[in-house]
Amino acid sequence: MFLGEVAEGWNIELAKQLNDRTWILHAATQDLPCLAELGFMPKAIIDTELGARLAGFERVGLGSLAAELLEIELAKEHSAADWSLRPLTQAMLDYGALDVDILHELWDAVEANLSEQNKLGWAQEEFDHLLSFRPKAQLPEPWRSLPGLSKIKDEQKLKIAASLWLTRDRIARAEDIAPGRLVPDRSIMAAVEQKPRSKRELASNKAFQGRASRTRLGDWWEAIENAPAVVIDENPERGNGIPNHRSWEKRFPEAHIRLNAVRPLMAELATELKLPIENLLTPDYLRRVMFEPSKDIAAQLSELGARPWQVDTVLPIITAGLIQAQPAIDSLTA
Repeated sequence: MFLGEVAEGWNIELAKQLNDRTWILHAATQDLPCLAELGFMPKAIIDTELGARLAGFERVGLGSLAAELLEIELAKEHSAADWSLRPLTQAMLDYGALDVDILHELWDAVEANLSEQNKLGWAQEEFDHLLSFRPKAQLPEPWRSLPGLSKIKDEQKLKIAASLWLTRDRIARAEDIAPGRLVPDRSIMAAVEQKPRSKRELASNKAFQGRASRTRLGDWWEAIENAPAVVIDENPERGNGIPNHRSWEKRFPEAHIRLNAVRPLMAELATELKLPIENLLTPDYLRRVMFEPSKDIAAQLSELGARPWQVDTVLPIITAGLIQAQPAIDSLTA
């Protein structure tokens, strides 16, 4: 208990020191949620990976940027290591520290590229936006995100998927290990597809793999046996509030026409500006606008979360695309 109190006090004091400073991170959205859980929240952020995307670099991994901009080759012998292990080895700690050591110099190089392209203001808006970043809220039934599960209609199989996922999650939390390191998603789906009738049948499934697939076979079989008792939602919450755009052509033809008219124009603009299209505008924002455009597109984009530079940049393109799409829409009711 005493050690826990000391550690907590140390975290609070360190947070006081660091939270009043500007942080330089690489791919900040990977780090911010877990740091926030410990009370670490910066007053400002610089993200070298995001800055490099805006600057038009094709390869934005830390090693690639260090080699291209600084002519430094980072050691990568621990990149595939099991970082869930505790305590971390000294070699792993050194590896992480050396990556951080170059970030100031790397940002100087990225900043120069952004300034040369008149994109420094864009980057600052993006960095400011990161301060409010929160990871996507987990679905009420997170097991439904298993790859390929959306094609499963059999209720028994859905319950097996839910039971296996929940069992894996419980074990992973208890052991403080990433769930996929016990059995990967594809192994759960392999068991779902097989719908085994016995523990032996599950064990004989060669596609049911993972480091704990056999050492915890009893847990997995118990989950399958208990699956019929699992309660699942008959009408689960899906998507982001609008129908999947793949269904628009048949179900929402007007939205489909609008999206098909605007998307190529957006891709062309992204290429011209040397930007990944997802950084020009979040694809979900574009789909929402195309599904039901308001009279004030700029305000609609802002409400969705688009930054001012994005609104100013894409508004003429979206407007032109909507005008271009209108004759085809009119012909639907002609």
